[in-house]
Amino acid sequence: MRIGFRFKAVPFIATLLLVILGIALGRWQDGRADEKMAVAAELAGGSAAAPLVAGAAPIAPAEAQFRRVSATGTFITGWPVYLDNRPHAGRAGFYVLMPFRIEGTAMHVLVARGWLPRDAADRLRIAPYPTPAGTVTIEGVAKPNAGHVMELGEAPPLVAGAIVQNAAVAQVAAASGLQLHPFVLEQTSADGSEGVLLRDWPAPDLGVDKHRGYAFQWYALALTALMFFIISGLRSGKSSGTKTNQ
Repeated sequence: MRIGFRFKAVPFIATLLLVILGIALGRWQDGRADEKMAVAAELAGGSAAAPLVAGAAPIAPAEAQFRRVSATGTFITGWPVYLDNRPHAGRAGFYVLMPFRIEGTAMHVLVARGWLPRDAADRLRIAPYPTPAGTVTIEGVAKPNAGHVMELGEAPPLVAGAIVQNAAVAQVAAASGLQLHPFVLEQTSADGSEGVLLRDWPAPDLGVDKHRGYAFQWYALALTALMFFIISGLRSGKSSGTKTNQ
């Protein structure tokens, strides 16, 4: 029994392009998933390792990223920054950022001290929260930044006490004139402000499963395009053969 197949150049080229596109994008999504898996491993390793001690010399971002870091010094209460649109458990609020001067040095680290609820009646009002006076030792996890949210329009000037959507370490350093380590310290240790400032930091959403799902969809597109081309060719070949026999 002879199986007929009718080859058409234009559908073949279109199918070939779809297959190449599907495989390429699927491989790209697999690569993104592998990168996120590497970050997850880095997070686990950073949590298990002994904490770095922040001192006068800047710690390279690659060395500090996702590592536990401890620092001894004093909070600079005159330079808080409040990151808006940081919800927690369905409530609107802020992340409180505050520079921390390392004892015996001119170096500082920008500390994400915790989450503070927003005043429902006046969004510009910052509720009072305690800050330890004098020298204290704090510990936290070094992050490249304090997170980023979508921002529409031009950002207001970064000044002490500003309520902003986003604030990079370099921006705070430039605006305050303070020398800062190139990372944000997401505080996990107690300092007497517990119950007011919440430190229930969200786990990073690495999105590995999302990338794997996207990869599957792209591979499925490539396979579907190939199967459609083959089945269409077989049907066209069968139809042509039937007409010829008639």
